[in-house]
Amino acid sequence: MDIALAPLLPGWALLVLAVAAAIIGGLGIFRRGRGAWLRLLFSITMLALLANPALVREQREALNDLVMVMVDRSPSQGIEARQQQADNALNELQQKLEMLPDTEVRVVETSGQDAGGEGGTFLFSEVGRVLAEANREQVGAIFVISDGQVHDVPGESDSLGIDAPLHLLRTGRDNERDRRLTLLNIPSYALVGRPVEVTFRVDDLPEAQEGRARVRVLLDGQVIEESAVPVGQEHRVAFELERRGPAAIEVEVEAAPDELTLINNRAGAIINGVRDRLRVLLISGEPHVGERAWRDILKSDPSVDLVHFTILRPPEKQDGTPISELALIAFPTRELFELKLHEFDLVVFDRYIRRGILPTSYYENVVSYVEEGGALLEAAGPATATPLSIHRTPLRAILPGQPTGRVVEVGYKPQLTDVGRRHPVTSGLISVTSDQEEPAWGRWFRLIETETTEGDVVMSGAENLPLLVLSRVGEGRIAQINSDQIWLWSRGYEGGGPQAELLRRTAHWLMKEPDLEEEDLRAEIQDGELLVTRRSLAEAIDQVEVTLPDGGRQTLALEEVEPGVSAGRMPLSQAGLYRVSDGERVALAPAGPANPKEYEDPRASTELFAPLLQETGGTHAAISGGMPDLRKVGERRDRHGSYWMGVVAHGAYNVTGVQRVTLLPGLIALLLVLGTLLLAWRREGR
Repeated sequence: MDIALAPLLPGWALLVLAVAAAIIGGLGIFRRGRGAWLRLLFSITMLALLANPALVREQREALNDLVMVMVDRSPSQGIEARQQQADNALNELQQKLEMLPDTEVRVVETSGQDAGGEGGTFLFSEVGRVLAEANREQVGAIFVISDGQVHDVPGESDSLGIDAPLHLLRTGRDNERDRRLTLLNIPSYALVGRPVEVTFRVDDLPEAQEGRARVRVLLDGQVIEESAVPVGQEHRVAFELERRGPAAIEVEVEAAPDELTLINNRAGAIINGVRDRLRVLLISGEPHVGERAWRDILKSDPSVDLVHFTILRPPEKQDGTPISELALIAFPTRELFELKLHEFDLVVFDRYIRRGILPTSYYENVVSYVEEGGALLEAAGPATATPLSIHRTPLRAILPGQPTGRVVEVGYKPQLTDVGRRHPVTSGLISVTSDQEEPAWGRWFRLIETETTEGDVVMSGAENLPLLVLSRVGEGRIAQINSDQIWLWSRGYEGGGPQAELLRRTAHWLMKEPDLEEEDLRAEIQDGELLVTRRSLAEAIDQVEVTLPDGGRQTLALEEVEPGVSAGRMPLSQAGLYRVSDGERVALAPAGPANPKEYEDPRASTELFAPLLQETGGTHAAISGGMPDLRKVGERRDRHGSYWMGVVAHGAYNVTGVQRVTLLPGLIALLLVLGTLLLAWRREGR
């Protein structure tokens, strides 16, 4: 119950009147004036009336003390029996809190995952959110059930804005040991064929850094180094990328004795291989209208260095023109086909025929070049069906199709074969789904008949004869286009066609562009899920095996999403490195950073909480040792003791109503004023 004022005049006016009354009354008393005390009493009565005092009584509703229980469900809590410990502790804690009088319990379970991508446990951001929705004056205690590996513990209790202890109930066991692998340096990009280094370190916790540990380093699933490395020291592994596109690098270290978890014994990342420049050698056997199509396509790619030669004057052409009057340069056959052949990523023979320019040994060099990883493309012309064809050279051993000597000259529309609808070089060029439907592009009018014994026929022409054949020889690749009519598409004849895309894909497939691999396995993280994509020319792949970051394995079913492409998704359950295998190929997908904070030191610990526990008056206890007792304590009392934890009783309340009783009702105030005035007048009148 309190006395409150509701003045009828502003406060400054009351103050002025009070000062004036005090001065006048004081002078009267000092001079011993008759009735001075009564005049002062009249002034006080008037001031009290103007102040309008009232007796105020609040109607209060007592509030329970609020206890927050934060349960850590982060990935590190999945180690050993920590989750079970947390569940048991939560049940027992709730039972003990229910026995405390006037206590409300609010349980919040959180994974504590970091939105910033560092891969740690960020639990106190959730604590702040819950406190923002609660009455902070009610909070009597915060209990955290965790292994102690929380990476956003505030440095001071003022940031919580509460007067309550924070207690830690620690999961895990004492004297835990662990071995961790840390990737120190992995480049995001590397030049193909140039040395690249990966740096890592192995640490044993909490042992002194000594001894050796056996480590395996894998590139796209293939072991490139296996050795024993010193513990606690940096180790470097150098290797080269053989192709463009993403390459999966994995580092694995053997388990230590009595190790806590194997999830941080393995790490990996994706290195994107890039080429400095792609070098292409284009040799046109004779000037013709279609050679510009090849030149324009290859020159339009800024990553391609094109070297183009056209045979304008074959050796048999002898017309008596003096050599000094010819503006032609000599064809550098020895430099191209002996000295610098392996510097090219692709060799294109465009309507090239045997004219005695290249000796047999140079053709043999081309065969070796392809078998060792090079790429060859033959764009046939009418002369391919004659005895002058390059198929009558050592190249015959590697070319997938041999000409029969027949040239078919009728109008036809190139068609995709069944294999072509699944092959990445040609899939998607047309949207037809039936063999009876024709593609909406123009016709060609010439086709060199060949007998194909190897490779994949992805496009066919007149009489269903092979038009585009793709083949692999040794480590290299070969493509045959059995027509010289693709220039009709570039000229827009009968609507034209996708000549630029077809030639670009063919050239890049020959140069081993990863996105055009017909047998491929990809894994990536999208929207919190693992997306696996499998491309194959064979029947759809039904399933793949996924190795989780902790070493567990799951089977993921795939469904065909388009011809030649199957895909499947699975939700992410852990942070770390996911490894996908179809039995032959391996793909990696890192979820989160290469070295997540969550497993930087997975041992249960109270070290991060210690300053905050001390500042708030809280304490910690290992769940493995049993649940401490709970007590209600006053605001100024100890908040923990010998194996007990306190909950502060704040006595908070809500005001539900107010009763106001005026101390000077109008009639009484009038009588007091008139009475003191009459008494003063009577006294002064004597």
